[in-house]
Amino acid sequence: MLGDRGLEVSSLGLGCMGMSEFYGTADADEAIATIRRALGLGITLLDTADMYGPFTNEELVGRAIQGRRDQVVLATKFGNVRSEDGGFLGVDGRPEYVRDACEASLRRLGVDHIDLYYQHRADPDVPIEETVGAMARLVEEGKVRHLGLSEAAPETVRRAHAEHPITALQTEWSLWSRFAEGEILDTVRELGIGFVAYSPLGRGFLTGRFESPEDLPEDDWRRGHPRFVGESFRCNLELVERVEEIADEKGVTAAQLALAWVLSRGEDVVPIPGTTSREHLEENVAATRIELGDRDLERVEEACPPGATAGDRYPSMDTVNGVTPRPQGVSG
Repeated sequence: MLGDRGLEVSSLGLGCMGMSEFYGTADADEAIATIRRALGLGITLLDTADMYGPFTNEELVGRAIQGRRDQVVLATKFGNVRSEDGGFLGVDGRPEYVRDACEASLRRLGVDHIDLYYQHRADPDVPIEETVGAMARLVEEGKVRHLGLSEAAPETVRRAHAEHPITALQTEWSLWSRFAEGEILDTVRELGIGFVAYSPLGRGFLTGRFESPEDLPEDDWRRGHPRFVGESFRCNLELVERVEEIADEKGVTAAQLALAWVLSRGEDVVPIPGTTSREHLEENVAATRIELGDRDLERVEEACPPGATAGDRYPSMDTVNGVTPRPQGVSG
């Protein structure tokens, strides 16, 4: 169960962003096959956004779930505005934009309702009550079932939840991004809001598949990510090597150990690792069967304590509603 609003989802979801953009060129046919295999393995939560592609990721997800809608808890997002040519135009939380964005997403996805509709980033120029009020009207009309926020600060979450119950907060959380621990997590648990952890594998770094930045495709957004360059890359590689050592002793992969750690944070936490292949999907799903004992968790904590990761979470950081990081470009 994701939060206290009755939304049932699988313990692991699937992030679909990388199937269309940011992490190099993906094979659309393999991406669709991966989504369908995920459904076959019991994954129900699929995560997309209108900005991914831009716009094409929702279309891809829509094709993949055609004839399978009853198997899917479909989550998408609005608010990070992009042009047709891919330019980033800012954040928009105006009520009229909320409605237009939802109608466009429904068309691209080929569905009559969205199960979980997130505001991707809070608009600093529009009171959160106005944005959520518009989202609530979509619920009343049956176009949306549940509301969510992404990367929202605790006070923003409280104000939004007072306007209309929020089902889920989506925020980055992994062994190398631990900022959500504390006030953010305490707030959502107090309010009965589920936590969806995006980038639970540290944008792929925690898989152990990268030994140098040159291992990334030339058109991969991560080549400019603060945690994937220079001295930060070398420092973070040492963290991964420590995780790999523990994983090897347990007979699992580093990715599986990292996912198992997020899964161990509570039943109200649902990680949504992204992948573009069925092979890596199968590896991720196997992580749900890994049990971590107290000593395992202690060792993982020693290997990757909070604050150990080198580099910012995004290439450009600013502040929205107090503390919320907002990227100029790709976002979770």
